[in-house]
Amino acid sequence: MLALLAAVLTGAQTPPAEPSIAPPRLTYVFTIEARLGLPQEQGEVDGRRTRFVPITGGRVHGPRLSGVVLAGGGDWQAIHRDGLTEINTRYSLRVDDGTVIDIVNPGVRTADPAVVARMARGEDVDPSLYYFRTAPRMTVADGPHAWLRRTVFVGRGIRRSDRVEIEVFAVE
Repeated sequence: MLALLAAVLTGAQTPPAEPSIAPPRLTYVFTIEARLGLPQEQGEVDGRRTRFVPITGGRVHGPRLSGVVLAGGGDWQAIHRDGLTEINTRYSLRVDDGTVIDIVNPGVRTADPAVVARMARGEDVDPSLYYFRTAPRMTVADGPHAWLRRTVFVGRGIRRSDRVEIEVFAVE
């Protein structure tokens, strides 16, 4: 009791408790390979270079989903001078059973400005030189793929010269 009183009087604090449960694990579910058209530069807005990159097709493959990326989507980007790119992508997939799945996929890509310049020139850059993560959300009708609406996902992106690859993981 005296120790507790002394701790209160001296302002000593109890160290924060560790979480009582294990952190969620990630499970790989599929990879999206989206082919890209030529970027359409939109100019500078609020101190950021903005552009639209059309998605022209592609494929999705993995243990939980396979099919194609439909043409017609796109990636709206805001590129900061410090190497941060804000990404807001929307597109659709048609999986092997014919189901169409809509994806909204916001994210960030950060790199040293010299690496960003190499990507902007269309060079393939080693993915270890940049950080590229997304948070895909899927919209799909009830049926065999409804689990996509009921799961949180994170994506790890890889920027290629002609496409973007997003490895998608379910947060368990």
